[in-house]
Amino acid sequence: MEVIDTALHDVKLIEPRRFGDSRGWFAEIFNRQTFAEHNLPAEFVQDNHSFSGKGVLRGLHYQLGQPQGKLIRVLSGHIWDVAVDLRRDSPDFGKWAGFHLKTQSIDDPLQILWIPEGFAHGFLVLSETAEVFYKTTNLYYPAGERSISWNDPTLNIAWPLETLGGTEPSVSPKDALGTAFLAAELPPVGSLK
Repeated sequence: MEVIDTALHDVKLIEPRRFGDSRGWFAEIFNRQTFAEHNLPAEFVQDNHSFSGKGVLRGLHYQLGQPQGKLIRVLSGHIWDVAVDLRRDSPDFGKWAGFHLKTQSIDDPLQILWIPEGFAHGFLVLSETAEVFYKTTNLYYPAGERSISWNDPTLNIAWPLETLGGTEPSVSPKDALGTAFLAAELPPVGSLK
C-alpha cells in the first residue's frame, strides 16, 4: 500500500497494491494493522454506499460533536471529490482540495481518499452514474449535521461544472440551504483528534 500526501495536511490518497493475472485482479482495501503502521485510523464504525446520477452534487457536509473521518472509494463511475479544512488551528484552515476519483482500468492504480475528522466533504458526479462507498470513524449524528454551501464565494471551489454541459448541479433541498463559510458553526479548537 502506498500513502500519498496531498495539498491538504492530513488528507491522503491511498493506493492499495493490486495482484492480477489474465483472470482479473485482487486487492486488499483495508487492513487494520497496515493502516495503523501508516498512521491512518485502524477502526471504522459505519459503512455508507451512495448511488447518484450525473450532475448530482452532495455536500459540503460535516458533523459537530461526533466528527467523522471518511475513507472514500468509487466503485463505479467518476466523481470530483472535495475536502475543506475546517480545523481552526490548522495551517490549511479554509483551504480546499479536489480529487478526481473513478473506477480504474486494469493498468491504473486503485485510489482511496482519506479525509480526517475536521473537514467538510462533498462530491460532484461527472459520469452518467457513480457509486461511492465510504467508511467512517464515527456514527451518523443528526443533531451535529452541518452543511456549507457548495458554491460559497469565500471558499471559491473550482467545481468542474463545464463537464455538465451548462446545467447547474443537482443538490438536495437541505444542501441548497447550506451555510456560508464565514457564518458556519465550526468545530471548536482542540475538539478534534
